[in-house]
Amino acid sequence: MTTLVSGAGGNLGRMIIAHLLDRGVPAADIVAGAHSPRKASDLAQRGVRVVRFDYDDLATLREGLQGIDRFVLVSVSMPFTPVDQHDLVIQAAAEADLAALAYTSVYRADTTALPLAPIHLAAERAITDSGVRSVILRNNSYLELLSGSVIQGAQTGVIAAAAGDGRVAGATRTDYAEAAAVAILDDNRLGQTLELSGDTAYSHDDLAAVAQRLSGRPVRYERVMAEQRTSSLRAAGLDPRMVEVLIAIDTATARGDLDASDRTLSDMIGHPTVGLDEMLGARR
Repeated sequence: MTTLVSGAGGNLGRMIIAHLLDRGVPAADIVAGAHSPRKASDLAQRGVRVVRFDYDDLATLREGLQGIDRFVLVSVSMPFTPVDQHDLVIQAAAEADLAALAYTSVYRADTTALPLAPIHLAAERAITDSGVRSVILRNNSYLELLSGSVIQGAQTGVIAAAAGDGRVAGATRTDYAEAAAVAILDDNRLGQTLELSGDTAYSHDDLAAVAQRLSGRPVRYERVMAEQRTSSLRAAGLDPRMVEVLIAIDTATARGDLDASDRTLSDMIGHPTVGLDEMLGARR
């Protein structure tokens, strides 16, 4: 049984492969698909076969999927990604004789105001229409993204956002990666759409508290309106389109789109998810 993991030149794809190896999957049974294979050269040194896998080049996709039984499609999750970005990959997957496909989507893709939701929802629908047996992994926010606000707050004493009292149940990339490794190896997961989030949901007041523990200095959360936040981000020189994305994330957070209390993720991986204090080394 051979498993292909795409996006292997990036953090999430590389971590999924590491977890497959940790779970006893032989390196010879894993294929790392990367847009730039040289970025996955470390995986080749561990005995994993690395192939060029370009989401915009159907020939590389078809070739990469030859002889593959299971496929983890690591999505493109960058702002301004075209809605049809994954169509060629899903087409190639439909043509291959796959036993299973896992797709990394976004939390509550069908209801959230997050700007990436349309991209992922389109991919989910295309996978369903393809007929490939699949499991959809809807990942909440990455704690690594929240840590940026924490570190900034530790440096400045203030975390400013238009997120209101909204909470984010984020998890680390490695916890999401472990869930993907679990899911692609378990046929009982096929046909499911799994909403995955961390064990702890953080408000921005909580982020300020973590920043205070990290720095040893007072840190406060400053609630601002979206218009005020937009002006300050533009004044800081951010690209106007990126400002729109950040404001949309704050809006989705304020709506409660990223709040959660279930334990689907930690139940899947068999241990509690990593929290911000643990990740950043902040003392409680």
